Order: sequence, then C-alpha cells, then structure tokens
Amino acid sequence: MISIRRIDQATPAEREGLVGLLIDTVDSGASVGFLAPLAPQAAAEYWRDTLASLGPGKVLWVAEQEGRIVGSVQLAPSLRENSPHRAELQKLFVHSSARGQGLGSRLLDEVERFARSRGITLLVLDTLAGSKAEAVYLHLQWQRVGEVPGWAKDNDGVLRPTVYFFKTLSP
Repeated sequence: MISIRRIDQATPAEREGLVGLLIDTVDSGASVGFLAPLAPQAAAEYWRDTLASLGPGKVLWVAEQEGRIVGSVQLAPSLRENSPHRAELQKLFVHSSARGQGLGSRLLDEVERFARSRGITLLVLDTLAGSKAEAVYLHLQWQRVGEVPGWAKDNDGVLRPTVYFFKTLSP
C-alpha cells in the first residue's frame, strides 16, 4: 500500500530516501534538471536546498511504500500580490519500481486538493516535449500551451524542447 503525506522537514532516513528517488528518476531518463548518472552528492545537495526552501513558497509531498519513498511532488504557490490564485507544479518524481500504478495521478490529486483549499485555481508546469511525463499530463487533462525549442541538454548533448501546460481548478 502506498501512502502520501506532506512534509515540512525530513529525517535523515527520509533525506536518504529522497536522494535515492532523485537518482533513480534521473538515471531512468527523466529530464528534471540533471544528467545521468547522477552523483549522490549532487542529489543530496539538491534535497538539502529544496528542504531548506519549504514554507509558504514551496510545499512537498512524498509517497511511501513499506517505509520507502517511491514518489514526490512539489508545489510553488505564487507569493506575488497579483497572483495568489496560481502555483507552479514542480518535480513530480515516481520511482521506476512504482511506475504504471497510478502514483503520479495520486500525487497530482493531492496537490490539486491542497491548491483548492488555498484558493489556488491555476496550476502551471513544464516538462520535456515528447516524454512519458508529457503523455501523463495530457492524459490527466492538463492543457498544452506551447513548446520552447532548445530548452535543456540531454545525456547526448542534444538540446531538447520543453512544453508548457496549465490546469484550471474549480474552487
């Protein structure tokens, strides 16, 4: 059974689980800002910085199965005066061993519930064009806005496009 919970800080074991999740995500081909093979030190540094930034401007959920972290997602609500109604979905990670079981959908449902409870009615995200992640967002009825060419380098040094999505939430 997989459980999902919001965390504001992490124990050493949770940090280790998050590091393993990020390494698996990158090494299995996801374009999330890193290139494979991802060094444990780089993954630990990413999570140290991310965990330190949690608060009003960033929220983190983890998914656990039998005490092991198998997924996570972040939401960055806008703190600007003219946009308290929007937030950016960031870094949806699902461990390769847990893919195909609806975990990404469950994590996104949790984010949407939270967003609605805070009066957020517009979510945005970007992801690698042509990726499995793009197909997931399309399946979950996110609206594709457009594509930016040459956004990020892949492991072969090829510049790949990113695609932007939005989703409007009913209050």
